Amino acid sequence: MIRVRGLNVDYDDVRAVSGMALDVPAGDVCGLIGPNGAGKTTTMRAIVGLIEPTDGLIEVAGVDMRERPQDARRLVAFMPDFAPLYEDLKVWEFLDLFAASYFVPKATRREAVDRHLELVGLTEKRDAMVLTLSRGMRQRLMLAKSLIHGPKVLLLDEPASGMDPQGRIDLKNVLKQLGAQGCSVLISSHILAEMTEFCTSIAIMERGRLVIAGPVESIRQRIMGAAVYELVTVDATQRDQVVRLLADDPLTGPVEGVDGSLAFPFAGGPEQASDLLAALIAGGVRVASFAPRREGLEGLFLKVGAKELS
Repeated sequence: MIRVRGLNVDYDDVRAVSGMALDVPAGDVCGLIGPNGAGKTTTMRAIVGLIEPTDGLIEVAGVDMRERPQDARRLVAFMPDFAPLYEDLKVWEFLDLFAASYFVPKATRREAVDRHLELVGLTEKRDAMVLTLSRGMRQRLMLAKSLIHGPKVLLLDEPASGMDPQGRIDLKNVLKQLGAQGCSVLISSHILAEMTEFCTSIAIMERGRLVIAGPVESIRQRIMGAAVYELVTVDATQRDQVVRLLADDPLTGPVEGVDGSLAFPFAGGPEQASDLLAALIAGGVRVASFAPRREGLEGLFLKVGAKELS
């Protein structure tokens, strides 16, 4: 649904984006990650047609943004950081205005406004003036505005900025719903711990270039190597017994940890992990939990070589 090839964006003598190639298929929620100045916002603005790239191919939902910009923009929505709002309108009036501009039929416009207010948790603020909304509530309102016309492609630049914990939970749930409905989502954020919970793929940028991109699990395995499993036993005194049993499995590495909380690299897949667990239990180990450690996006980001988050 998002297809970018050979994207270059120049500002005078500075190349902000160089040779960018990216795919975000339908139903995918892709996290665009990188330090300040990496080119994330410039890439997003080029994809939605807000800036003219120097050269390259940009397609949204199969429509060429450069050749058919009007058709493409009907299919896409962009929520920038610090988006401007009409503060002299009520919340429902603001959404109604944009619903009308997207040609939502008048007969269904009120229902659409109320449905999207509920979606972002602003129903109680329906008749409030936009001027009175907090920073987080304004972000919620902009999300509702971005979704009001049912876009097939959604780009979000730092959408959780200023949101309270409930707002971030609502955002996470909305993004999961959009992915399930087949929408392509590209999201840039510095809150990597939260992105881990809903991103199905990641794209890491540095100095205007794409460093690596793909499904989260594929990138995790490629960068981090063998999975690290964590084992917790009911009886902490069984540590030595566990170490001996693990040493008999050629797929396991050195065991770390103390007492009943242990970790070790494991080169096998899910079937081999199941066999290992069965062997531990058959050997008399009282297992409380056994699962692979999930490396967060922070770890992947830093492992690739990015040095700055802010």
